[in-house]
Amino acid sequence: MSNSIRALSMDAVQKANSGHPGMPMGMADVSTILFKYFLKFNPKNPSWINRDRFVLSAGHGSMLLYSLLYLTGYKSIKLNDIKNFRQIDSICAGHPEYIQNSGIETTTGPLGQGISNAVGFALAEEILKKKIGKDIINHKTYVVAGDGCLMEGISHEAMSLAGHLKLKNLIMLFDNNSISIDGPTSLAVSDNFNKRFESYGWDYIEINGHSENEIFKALKKVQDAKKPTVISCKTKIGYGSPNKSGKASSHGSPLGAEEIELVRKELGWNYKPFQIPKNILKNWRKIGKKGEKSESKWNKIYSKKKNKINKFFKNDFLKLFVNEKKKALKDARSLASRKSSEAVISSLVKKSTKIIGGSADLAGSNNTKTNYHKIIAPGNFDGNYIHYGVREHAMCGIMNGLALHSKFIPYGGTFLIFSDYCKPAIRLAAMMKQQVIYIMTHDSIGLGEDGPTHQPIEQLSGLRSIPNLNVFRPADRLETIECWEHALKSFKTPCIISLTRQNLNPIRNKYSKINKCSFGAYEVLRTNKKVKLTILASGSEVNLAIETSHKLAKDKIYSKVISVPCMELFDLQSNRYKDKILNETKLKVSIEAGSSNCWKKYVGDFGMTFGIDVFGKSAPYKDIYKFFGLISSNITYKIKKLIKN
Repeated sequence: MSNSIRALSMDAVQKANSGHPGMPMGMADVSTILFKYFLKFNPKNPSWINRDRFVLSAGHGSMLLYSLLYLTGYKSIKLNDIKNFRQIDSICAGHPEYIQNSGIETTTGPLGQGISNAVGFALAEEILKKKIGKDIINHKTYVVAGDGCLMEGISHEAMSLAGHLKLKNLIMLFDNNSISIDGPTSLAVSDNFNKRFESYGWDYIEINGHSENEIFKALKKVQDAKKPTVISCKTKIGYGSPNKSGKASSHGSPLGAEEIELVRKELGWNYKPFQIPKNILKNWRKIGKKGEKSESKWNKIYSKKKNKINKFFKNDFLKLFVNEKKKALKDARSLASRKSSEAVISSLVKKSTKIIGGSADLAGSNNTKTNYHKIIAPGNFDGNYIHYGVREHAMCGIMNGLALHSKFIPYGGTFLIFSDYCKPAIRLAAMMKQQVIYIMTHDSIGLGEDGPTHQPIEQLSGLRSIPNLNVFRPADRLETIECWEHALKSFKTPCIISLTRQNLNPIRNKYSKINKCSFGAYEVLRTNKKVKLTILASGSEVNLAIETSHKLAKDKIYSKVISVPCMELFDLQSNRYKDKILNETKLKVSIEAGSSNCWKKYVGDFGMTFGIDVFGKSAPYKDIYKFFGLISSNITYKIKKLIKN
């Protein structure tokens, strides 16, 4: 049965002339024992909520996962798909890509991300178990990680938090083959893995990854674990290859036709490429059918508690936004958008059990934690708020796991400048179409004295370039409410809500049922029926744009101000709507306290961008705005000069 994984993996990589055969060949024995005796899953229902999660963090070894899914009878992967490994539109991609209801739990490839996803899966299971009951929710998360996953810093962050929280349902299968692309891992690593993992609060078990007895005993032991566990599986990369096993040459390249023939002789595998004997395939399919019985038995208990689960995940909080908008209009004071966001979160947490919050040790600055939150603590999962610690990398990867696990909506906070730490996981959330919300405060030079290391300049432009990601930058309390509302309706698009430290004056004073932010851009001010200038701005600079527009009107230069809370949504609008916003005037200017590049598509060849394309300064925020010319007197002067020319 293990050799069938090896054969499919080396044949698929050889046919594609691209891929990583060594890892699947090395981990075939461990995976076979796991699937045959321990893993709880049902190929007929890949989305069964109480299935064990199997995460391939070492995503380059994707043929391990595809082989297992095909062999156990998942309809998502046919033999033809494996023959088309790494070809356009084949589900068998070079690295696993998440497809709902397929058996592929998450997208992996950037090493270490799968470890953080697995922590999210395990955490979600513990939360649900506590809130719904262990008779309904009682599964485990297994994550296959390689040497590369454990070299990446995200592995430290994620495993440290998992150990702190005592996630006893989390098992890492460490493919300890001591080989990386450049050669033996001793070129770069001399870690004492035992001490490293024990320091995190994990148990550590060492086994021979090719001994059926040792693999079985280790997996049996962790079924009753009291803390997360690493099973270090000492394996030979490219197992079965006479000339390439245990060597880097089997890591990231096809074995070659001659070597594959030698592997077949070595393993006694006397079958053609992609041929799996009926008796072996039958044994694999029996494993899949065993899962059908497990779910059938579980369904008898589930049917009695179905209403409780549905109630837990009920999505009834969207109605509260009407009241939030009315409250904001009554309380028309100047308010930082991070405080406006906190008010929304307070109302949401009172209404919904499916929203799980958190922050990377910045709760007081991000305003992500409210009086209505309960803290998720070591061994106590009856809460809805996670103290992630200073671990932005892991936080965002864990949030992906929380979102993928069931119907949780995770949000997490940090400063916008630290989005650079979060970007790999944000990118994967966008790729997987997951509803994850990022609260990123201190969104400009407006944070002041902390200086250029903390003042985001290029971050908004960088994030706006990621496909399927909505980047919101609200201008006041009403817009903050509307951005939150849209984020909670964006079931297949992650959202960043970028918020200020400094106070903002309200830009609207009338109630509207329409969520204007959902258009991405809309008119907030017009100083005359006929205008000759369009001023586009986002966030805190909308107030500046309004002030500038009024100053220009005194000199009979009439303009309209467009708030642009979300470029991505605006770009999706009809040509007619975009034309109405942008093409009423030939002359357009933009104002945003950050990189100006992303505004040039709107202002065109005749326009002007007011932004910052160098690093910031350390000083009180009003002084910095003045230093960079982001004040109405300077902008008015330059617009007048532009008009004259």
